[in-house]
Formats: sequence, C-alpha cells, structure tokens
Amino acid sequence: MTLQWTAVAFFLYAEIVFNLILCIPFISAHRWHLVFRWRIWSWLSPYWNKFFFAMIMALVVLFCDAIRDVQKYSGPEPVHDAQASPNLYDHVHMKLFRAQRNLYICGFSLFLWLVMRRIVTLLNQIAETSVNTAGLQAQMDNAFKTAERHQEDNQILKTALLEREQSSLKTNNQLKLEIEKLQSQLKVAEEAVRRSDAEVEAMKKQAKGLAYEYDRLLREHHLLQNLQSAEDKKDQ
Repeated sequence: MTLQWTAVAFFLYAEIVFNLILCIPFISAHRWHLVFRWRIWSWLSPYWNKFFFAMIMALVVLFCDAIRDVQKYSGPEPVHDAQASPNLYDHVHMKLFRAQRNLYICGFSLFLWLVMRRIVTLLNQIAETSVNTAGLQAQMDNAFKTAERHQEDNQILKTALLEREQSSLKTNNQLKLEIEKLQSQLKVAEEAVRRSDAEVEAMKKQAKGLAYEYDRLLREHHLLQNLQSAEDKKDQ
C-alpha cells in the first residue's frame, strides 16, 4: 500500500472511531454542544470549511483514481494478456484487488466524512433546539403561573364586587327604610303644622272679634259716662 492510500486508510479508521464516539448514547447532545463551543473550535472555525472542502476534493480525486485503476485492471486487455502467463495473471488480479480495496477505502472515507459533518451539525441543532425548548417551557410555565395568578385575582375581585354589591343593596334598603320613615315623619309634621296654622288663624279671628267687642263696649262705656255726666248736671 502506497503512502497516500495508507494515509486514507488511517483517515478512514479515525473517521470510524470519531463517528462511533459521536454516536455514544450516554453522551448527550448538550454536552457535545458544550465541547464544540470550546475556544479552540472558535479559533479553528475560519479554517474548518476550507479544510472540509479540501478533504472532499482530495477524496474525490483519489476515488476517481481508484475507479480508473479498477477499470484498468478489470478490462478485457489485461485479462487477455494475463491468460498467457500464470504469474502475470496473479499479478493482474493482485492489482485489481488493490484497486478495489483502494476504491472501497476512499469511498467509505468520503461517505463517513460527509456523515461526520452531518452528525456534528445535527448534534448542534438538537442541543440548540433543546435549549430553546427549555426556554419555551420555562416561558410557558411562567405564563401558566401568571394566568393562574390572574385568575385568582379575578376571582378575588369578583368576590369583592359581589360583597360590595350585597353591602350596597343592604345600604340601599336601609336608606329606603330611613327615607320612608322620614317621609312619614314629614307628613306627620306637615299635618301638625297645618293644624297649628289653623289654630293660629282661629285665634287671630277670635282676637279680632274680642278687639272689636272691646272697642264696642268701650264706646258704650263712653256713651254711658257722657249720659251720666249730663244727668248729673241737670240735677244740679
């Protein structure tokens, strides 16, 4: 195996190990998200996309080279030439086996490289979604508690309003009774005032009659005195 295919094979082994580590069930997506937010990744992030696409291009080139080798050693001409000599036949089949092995190694390396990128992206999305879900759940809990508190406040207000209405009804009934009582007392007082006015009018009329009678008697008294004085003068 040449140096380049040895490097691709080690790269494939590293991809397998790393993908298996990413798929470990007891390591949550939130922990991976914390790992991916280390400062070293933020420092490497400007170079990550370039490295990713560079590896894709390199693996695609190697994959195409492996396809070319497979087609080269599986064609009719090498097989026809190999039939002439047993040693050449084994050599051609060994070359074909190596070309197919390199094709599989390069193909799986390219596939796992894309899968690893997708797994990392999904882990970050799951972690962010879980954080957002936790935040939304907390907001929902706060909103639910606020709604319950508002309902309790509304119930308290309704109870207070009912009590106020009941007290206002009682007060209105008491005021109505007091007003009726005062109206009855006012009617009695008005009746007493009318009676007293009638008595005053009667007393005024009686006083006028007495004054008229007094004046008449006074005039009669003066007349009698005048007559008496006149008779006394005649007797003298």
